[in-house]
Amino acid sequence: MPIFNTSENEISTFFLIGIPGMEPANIWVSIPICLMYLVAILGNCTILFFIKTQPSLHEPMYFFLSMLAVSDLGLSFSSLPTMLKIFLFNAPGISPDACIAQEFFIHEFSAMESSVLLIMSFDRFIAICNPLRYTSILTNARVTKIGLVFFLKNVLLILPFPFTLKQLRYCKKNLLSHSYCLHQDVMKLACSDNKVNVIYGLFVALTGMLDLTFIFMSYMLILKAVLSIASKKERLKVLNTCISHICAVLTFYIPIISLAIIHRFSKHMSPIIRVLMADVFLLVPPLINPIVYCVKSQQIRNLVLEKLCQKHN
Repeated sequence: MPIFNTSENEISTFFLIGIPGMEPANIWVSIPICLMYLVAILGNCTILFFIKTQPSLHEPMYFFLSMLAVSDLGLSFSSLPTMLKIFLFNAPGISPDACIAQEFFIHEFSAMESSVLLIMSFDRFIAICNPLRYTSILTNARVTKIGLVFFLKNVLLILPFPFTLKQLRYCKKNLLSHSYCLHQDVMKLACSDNKVNVIYGLFVALTGMLDLTFIFMSYMLILKAVLSIASKKERLKVLNTCISHICAVLTFYIPIISLAIIHRFSKHMSPIIRVLMADVFLLVPPLINPIVYCVKSQQIRNLVLEKLCQKHN
């Protein structure tokens, strides 16, 4: 059983939670969760497979999409072990070291997804506002460099999290409030001063909001360019190229902002809402993104249908 208050001895095990009040039904809850993970992993692997094997998809937009797919796979695999342990095997315990490792990878891939969405908004901005120079601006070499720079930036940004959490003492509480480990959740269990974690966590959150601000600014400039097009049909055609990216931005940022607000302001909110919102944050974007891009991207859609027809024949 989880222990809410212990002696001053160091905590050796943290306890994660499933959906409060539905513990007897965990095995049934695990079925849709496993299906969501399966679809997310297969969908993102499919996108990576086609982008790697099809020369027609060796374009900046699809390279950025492959980065998004890698980020989604990272989020799925980071949370998968504890989600399966809780809902499939009813084993909520996790060691502090494993918990800290998990929160590093979850925050790392979340930061990477935020950066990729920002890069993709710049890609749409250049494609719409400066189409004649698109290929000369976003060369394959430049796309690779952009991806590496943002990857290194996010590693350096999130790397302090495990070290600052390891400096804390955990001696009174060991019950976490989600089905996986998050930085803001783990640091609340500390019985030593966690001011550094609070300040640095706020700084990391602000960098994520900065990404969202730049995405918003990109779309303001895109909208300005689109409204200058005389033909209504052409305006809709141009905006249609942004639908997939807008869906990806909304499915990623709405749950994460809602979760941050719940953590900060809604201390008396039902724990069920908090847990469900946290699960949506990790389960929905990796599930929705490949579906949306396969449906909206004619090239990927045609390749998928072609493969399916070949297997059928």
